[in-house]
Amino acid sequence: MRMLVKISYHGGQFMGFQIQHHERTVQYEFERILKRMHQTFVRIHPSSRTDKGVHAIEQYFHFDTPLNIKPDKWEYAFNSALPKDIHVQSVEQIDEDFHCRYDCVGKKYRYKVYIDPERHVFEHDTKVQQKKPVDIDLMNQAAQHFIGTHDFTSFCSQKTEVQNKERTIYQSEVVETDDGFEFIVTGSGFLYNMVRVMVAYLILVGEGKRSGDDIHQLLEEKDRNKVPHTAPAHGLYLEKIYLDKAELIKEFGNDIKIYNKKSSENV
Repeated sequence: MRMLVKISYHGGQFMGFQIQHHERTVQYEFERILKRMHQTFVRIHPSSRTDKGVHAIEQYFHFDTPLNIKPDKWEYAFNSALPKDIHVQSVEQIDEDFHCRYDCVGKKYRYKVYIDPERHVFEHDTKVQQKKPVDIDLMNQAAQHFIGTHDFTSFCSQKTEVQNKERTIYQSEVVETDDGFEFIVTGSGFLYNMVRVMVAYLILVGEGKRSGDDIHQLLEEKDRNKVPHTAPAHGLYLEKIYLDKAELIKEFGNDIKIYNKKSSENV
């Protein structure tokens, strides 16, 4: 049977999602439980692989099992054995041809920033501090330039290994909050550090150091050296995984481009 697991986690004490040798990761926590239950190794397959310090409000993975255990029992078994910074929200049985990565049609991220010259000690690993005031309206205007299909070579890590760096952004906006602002972005997929590079640039726009009107030119130049900054990881949240095309279309309209990731690198 193939089981689909919906989870959330606080990324502050993890070296990311993906398994790493001798490091604490989200994947390791689940695979150690599955190994104990199956008496053999069981691989999990996530919809996304978050970096060190990045949080997830909604994340999915699937795994295959010969064990005849009901979904609610799986949920109980996981939550009884998991550390307090991971929680399983639900477990369900799915079709054997479903794949969490390839059947993911979109992702939404949220980046949280508070504005204060004084450090907030209780938010040190859940929000990023911005000491100087910024023009949030100007940042939001700049964020609109990311919407559409572009090559994001200039806005991703130089360590990005995939060859196809074209991604489609459906939503890109900066909204004011009680203590600062949040950047919300939804797209077909994201490259390594892509959201954090976008945020870093938007903050420079808000500080008056860069222009939002330059974003189109920077995208066309495909030169990461022109956008050298990356925002810290701990302000980033994987907020939503879209596994249903209808849900994505309902939120963003019928004319959006939906990718078939089984034949594309757009992940």
